[in-house]
Amino acid sequence: MRFIETADQLEFAAAELNAESLVAADTEAAGYHRYYDRICVLQLSTRRETFVVDTLAVDPGRLRELFRDAAREIVLHDADYDLRLLARDHDIGLGRLFDTKVAAQLLGEPAIGLAGLAEKHLGVRLDKKHQRADWAQRPLPRALLDYAAEDTRHLPELRDRLREELERLGRLTWAEEEFALRTSAPAQPADNGKDAFLRLRNIRDLGPRQLAALREVHAWRDRVARDRDVAPFRVVSNDALVGIARHMPASPAQLASADGVDAAANRNARELVAAVQRARDLPESALPVRPRGPRRPPPDPTFDDLVDRLKAARDAVADLLGLDRGFLMPRQQLEDIARSRPTTARELLAVRDMRSWQVEALGDRLLGVLT
Repeated sequence: MRFIETADQLEFAAAELNAESLVAADTEAAGYHRYYDRICVLQLSTRRETFVVDTLAVDPGRLRELFRDAAREIVLHDADYDLRLLARDHDIGLGRLFDTKVAAQLLGEPAIGLAGLAEKHLGVRLDKKHQRADWAQRPLPRALLDYAAEDTRHLPELRDRLREELERLGRLTWAEEEFALRTSAPAQPADNGKDAFLRLRNIRDLGPRQLAALREVHAWRDRVARDRDVAPFRVVSNDALVGIARHMPASPAQLASADGVDAAANRNARELVAAVQRARDLPESALPVRPRGPRRPPPDPTFDDLVDRLKAARDAVADLLGLDRGFLMPRQQLEDIARSRPTTARELLAVRDMRSWQVEALGDRLLGVLT
């Protein structure tokens, strides 16, 4: 393993990587510890060597063309998160992907985590004890560097084993369609967090004034976490915020007796009570309004019966192929099919988010139900 922490070292590594037709990659971020969930480490492995890049010391944008070259296959495990971070932090996109998790799902593997797959197919036991390490700390301990290298070192060989099995079962084109969809999907825009407080748990019983208090204490926590560059839950827990909003304490003593309040909240009692007071002082017109979800349509027994019959057909094919039922076709797709009622394979393929491989795998069964 070679640790890359200077531009010259990265230039040398890029020259070696550019000569390869297959490169395995992974990222390590610090969202569990830090406010800014940025890429801190980028791991890259060929079939012979592994590089661990300190992305806080050197900009991996130099590797942009390497990743985007469609002649080179980039191997990732569970690529969605890595692709979002690479696009957001460094404007890096992929030209060609092999996702070992997706491959495992299309093979009907019961355990699709990297550690389980590596042990089953390669006889390699990966130690995941540093999974929640603080990757933003510097210098990085040698144990973390070794751990990071192991995440990509075995991916090329695991890719080979899974690809062989996909070919044997005639599902390689299925996998390639999924891979292409992931590389072509636009990166999701960052959530500005304006209404993040409404996504906390156990707040359905809160009234408008209590929601205003929750908004205030949540905003206070976010400012503190950003200034300290720590994960927000490390400032004050979500449960404590909800408990404070529910009881709306007027003093540190009242705050200490609120449900869910922990030692961290008590240490910041004065600021949290002040935030609650700001909510008390708001006029009615400034109180938050809980957004209403889409109105549910009235019950339709005919529609529900059709979805159930489509689901039964889906389940039968999934069991025959040895695939997870929800992975083969989630219920939302079954409902979309029931609404659009396609009569041909072409019309079925036009249903939202439908894949060609899904039509190939169970299109005839679904169309049989519809007709």
